[in-house]
Order: sequence, then C-alpha cells, then structure tokens
Amino acid sequence: TSAHTRGVRVIIAGAGGAAHLPGMLAAYSPLPVIGVPVQSKALSGFDSLLSIVQMPAGVPVATVAIGGGRNAGLLAVQILAASDPELLAKMVAYKQGLAEQSRAKNGQLPGR
Repeated sequence: TSAHTRGVRVIIAGAGGAAHLPGMLAAYSPLPVIGVPVQSKALSGFDSLLSIVQMPAGVPVATVAIGGGRNAGLLAVQILAASDPELLAKMVAYKQGLAEQSRAKNGQLPGR
C-alpha cells in the first residue's frame, strides 16, 4: 500500500498456482498491476492465468502470457512512456527495430 509513496509507478507481480499476489496488490494499491502467470506442473500455468485474469470489478490486473515476464516489462515501459517523451521515443525505436527484424526474417523464408 505504500509503493506509490515511494515513487513506484507500476507493479509487476509473478505468481503460480492460485496466483493471489497480483490481485492482492491490485486490491490494496492505486498503481497499475501487471500479473505474470508462472508455469506450474499441475496445469502448465493455466490455473495461474485464470486466477489472474478473473479479477472482480474494481480490481483490474493487466495480465500477460504464462511466463511472459518480458512482455510485462515492456507493458510497464509503455505505461510509463505515456507521460515521459524520452521513454516514449525509446519505445518507438524499440518497436521499429522489432518490425525491421520481422521483415528481415520474412525475407529469409523459402519462396520470398
């Protein structure tokens, strides 16, 4: 509950099984929370995914793929970039780089 008073602006929480951590953080914090379901042996992480996605009204948790820590980090950067022009420029450049990589890989496909 004190994260926002310490300057934190986005919370990323990984959780497995019943995956209560992201929801608890979202219930008690005014900050955006990104939940990362962790792969488990029982249901390969689908239990975690469903637990994080199915939050009640008023307790939103942005959810990425099972094991999607990289996308969670990128989503956090995008949230922060909405109010930081320098960070936004870096995110635009990063995404342009991804597009260029994709086009290069596409050009390497047979029949191209």
